[in-house]
Amino acid sequence: MSKFHPLSPTDAYHEATKHSWASVRRNAHGLDWSNQPSVYKNYPADLPRVSLLEADPLKRFLYRVAGITAKKSYPGVEYYLRTNPSAGALYPNEVYFQARGVEGFADGIYHLEVASSSAVLLRPIDESEGLEATLEDPRRRRGLLLFVSGIYWRSSWKYRDRAFRYVLLDAGHLLGSTEAGALLWERAYTIRYRIDRQGLNRFFGFGREEGMLSAFDMSTPEEAEVRLPEGSLEQVDPTGSFEPNERIEAVYRASGHVRGCRKEYRVPRLPLTREAWAEAILRRRSIRQFSRRSISKEEFTQIVRWAQASVPSDCDEAVELYAVVNRVEGMEPGLVKEGEYLKRGDFSGKAGYLCLEQALGSESAVTFFLVSSGENYAPLYQKAGLIGHRLYLAAEVQGIGASGIGAYYDDEVREFLGTKGKILYAFAIGR
Repeated sequence: MSKFHPLSPTDAYHEATKHSWASVRRNAHGLDWSNQPSVYKNYPADLPRVSLLEADPLKRFLYRVAGITAKKSYPGVEYYLRTNPSAGALYPNEVYFQARGVEGFADGIYHLEVASSSAVLLRPIDESEGLEATLEDPRRRRGLLLFVSGIYWRSSWKYRDRAFRYVLLDAGHLLGSTEAGALLWERAYTIRYRIDRQGLNRFFGFGREEGMLSAFDMSTPEEAEVRLPEGSLEQVDPTGSFEPNERIEAVYRASGHVRGCRKEYRVPRLPLTREAWAEAILRRRSIRQFSRRSISKEEFTQIVRWAQASVPSDCDEAVELYAVVNRVEGMEPGLVKEGEYLKRGDFSGKAGYLCLEQALGSESAVTFFLVSSGENYAPLYQKAGLIGHRLYLAAEVQGIGASGIGAYYDDEVREFLGTKGKILYAFAIGR
């Protein structure tokens, strides 16, 4: 008789937030527009600010992390797009950073204020203190340390319990936009998930609305160790409204315990020319409709190669890339993984159905599904978001449209792919 193995808290959350044909129709709900949370967090106006709109390599890098790139207007709705995409344009993440020994910035801890395209100095630091104390290695570090937080109510307002998936995917996109800027600036980096979340949350004065998720390290260690600055920062409301969700708060706590991590040290090379890459970072958009035209096999190969390049981090989880090939010149239609056909045939209609019956999945040149059997939920989901960002940029550089799809019929996707792993993300590219 086989033994029953209870699900981990993160796996239980993933199972509980799956979509099915029946659940999507059973759980339909309207949006309370009067209660919509703000997508911007702003600290008091009297704090010092550094503009990121100046033609300086460091400031341009920081702007490319989450800068505003376009304005969209519809009847009764107006919103701004950023270098990093977000499900529903809800942007459930914030970026903070520490600068030490960096030209143009006083040594201190900053908030990346998207609304004003500036960096807000929250607290100066001296040589004996710093956020390095929240890393596994608490040695003082010269350079930049960036931290990504999650604010789940910005997403749960619309997506309810499933929102933590989007918070993690969007955090991954932020890591991806940071990576894109770091490669353009020719700086080495590593992503850190083994951080003291609780210590960071206390220091930044976060309430239950916000919690740290990961760090992007672009610094060089020295011999001396540092301590966390004393006290805490003043709490700032990040949403303007708030409705607590116990399920999401529980999985956030559970996802902070990472174990059995494999470290990846290899930093990939910039895959294309600097000029094309810089333009793609600012031009990137989410396509809403494809023309059913084909892309070339070479274009497809380039996109997949960059998506599968190494991701340097202290907790690297394997993320598999399945591709439903619909319209690629020189390739038969079918389901492809690692260059091998698992199934042959036209599955474009099936891909569209699996993506909650969205035409994006069926009219694309290729529809990808990202899958992982890893146990560290926050790292693997954020890696999926980062890979999604790579897909965006690699497609954009070649004049190909792209769109991330966070909603799909989970179990039916697993059955179609023939996998037991968790379905993390769907992604469509095409013309």
